[in-house]
Amino acid sequence: MSANHYDDSLDAEATFHRLDGTFRRGVTRPLRWRRAQLDAMERMLREQGARLARAVHDDFGKPTTETMLMEINLTLEEIRFVRPRLARWAARRPKPMHWLLQPAAGWTVAEPKGVALVIAPWNYPVLLSLEPMVDAIAAGDCVCLKPSELSPKTSRALMTLIDRYLDRRAFAVVQGGARETGELLKQPFDHIFYTGGGKVGRIVMEAAAKHLTPVTLELGGKSPVFVDGTANLDVAARRIAWGRFVNAGQTCVAPDYVLATPDIADDLAERIAKAAYRMFGNVGGRRDAVMYDSGPVAVAGRHYGRRESVAFGRVVSDDRRRTDDGYAHDYDDVHVTADDSSTTRDWTNSGRPGNRQTYGRDDHMTYDDTHDSRIVWSSSYARIINDRHYDRLMSLMPNSDDPSSAAHIICGGYGDRASRHIAPTVLTHVSPDAPVMQEEIFGPILPILTVADADAAIAFINDRPRPLACYVFSRSTIVRRRFERETSSGALGFNLPLGHLMSSRLPFGGVGASGMGAYHGYAGFLEFSHVKTVVAKPTFPDTLSLIYPPYTKRKRTLISMLSR
Repeated sequence: MSANHYDDSLDAEATFHRLDGTFRRGVTRPLRWRRAQLDAMERMLREQGARLARAVHDDFGKPTTETMLMEINLTLEEIRFVRPRLARWAARRPKPMHWLLQPAAGWTVAEPKGVALVIAPWNYPVLLSLEPMVDAIAAGDCVCLKPSELSPKTSRALMTLIDRYLDRRAFAVVQGGARETGELLKQPFDHIFYTGGGKVGRIVMEAAAKHLTPVTLELGGKSPVFVDGTANLDVAARRIAWGRFVNAGQTCVAPDYVLATPDIADDLAERIAKAAYRMFGNVGGRRDAVMYDSGPVAVAGRHYGRRESVAFGRVVSDDRRRTDDGYAHDYDDVHVTADDSSTTRDWTNSGRPGNRQTYGRDDHMTYDDTHDSRIVWSSSYARIINDRHYDRLMSLMPNSDDPSSAAHIICGGYGDRASRHIAPTVLTHVSPDAPVMQEEIFGPILPILTVADADAAIAFINDRPRPLACYVFSRSTIVRRRFERETSSGALGFNLPLGHLMSSRLPFGGVGASGMGAYHGYAGFLEFSHVKTVVAKPTFPDTLSLIYPPYTKRKRTLISMLSR
């Protein structure tokens, strides 16, 4: 890093004026400059992608392969899509003029807005920092990036690399937390792009209103999934499990809850649990919170009634920790070690038949997630970002002190606070009034509710704030068409969660409580541009003289004829 590096975290006002000066001097307007910056970002990602992926892993354990696939590669795809189309998008677009104005010409031209503030979240810290920047660069804007303080190593890496690879006259990276973000929001930016929760989104919009600054808000919400009896349940279960539990459920468009018809609800839950275990299965001693009846009988992994702490483990042997495919297997010989006051029985959980489960005699044991050094979490499974979010998520689990939270735990229900891991959790028989249904979960918990049919599912969805995404698994074209026409969401996916996030040809954005504005590809170029209308008319002949005041009888007659 050269001696000319700017420390933009020190003075928000100075940072804004530096970038604004660059824009006013016209540095960012030429298409050649824009392409050069996109080339530089592509080179940065190719040369430093592994470094960024390691930083993300260090922040919250996200697998580096997952970061390369779903962050680095998607940003590269956006660059490759945008760059060759820049000239066409930035060119004049002729528009027909009204015949009364002839001879005349009209066109539109996309011009850069100026200086954009991009406030990025922690859950996809590379993608959601750099992909909006790609669209802003394409539009010809300067960018001030505020990465999340909750992913500090990634934020520092982005600051270092952006300063090294991009034109530092036109870009700034501001580190810090709420105070620094608040100082930035006081500045008269020309556009604010925010990704995060609705609470902060309202703060951003309120601050932007003081300067009449346009905003893009990518907020999230409770994205529902509807599954009926016509769906391929194995495929649906795998795709739902992947969409829900990838990145430990910390994805804004992840399936938040499932609405399933009665004929397949329990079967689907078991299949999702098995799919989650195959993808993210872990081994080792652990604590598991379950619900069970007064007679503690396990039925296909479902437990009814009171809450009890259950500990189970395995024979700890290095050669049985993990097989070559990365998953844990061979649970038939799993046994428990507990005190003599316990009883032991066989049960089924997460699709693992033959396990032996230890139940303590004390019916009032409480949940205990004390760290157990024997826990071996899958290397393909991310951690929860911090202790506060971990505690929030665990508070959404079924709790004997809150009857409304009662549910059947098909798999998971436990976590390790020391490592901030929460096992993929599938809940059934969940009440719409349960705590887990009152807010966006944003973690590896998937409640499954039973609805009578598509009519009930559509009514359920429409009674709640409009989500960022909605997913439908059904072979019925009538059901699909009804969801397309009768529900409102940022996006709608048939048999595919998260898919719209991965295409530069599809606008990505929310509606209502899930956000406003959209980006990706041409939509992103327009989001960071002002589309200006231009008209031109020759001075001769001056046909407008026919309608200039004063309005003589002849002109009134002409205007009357034109109005018919």
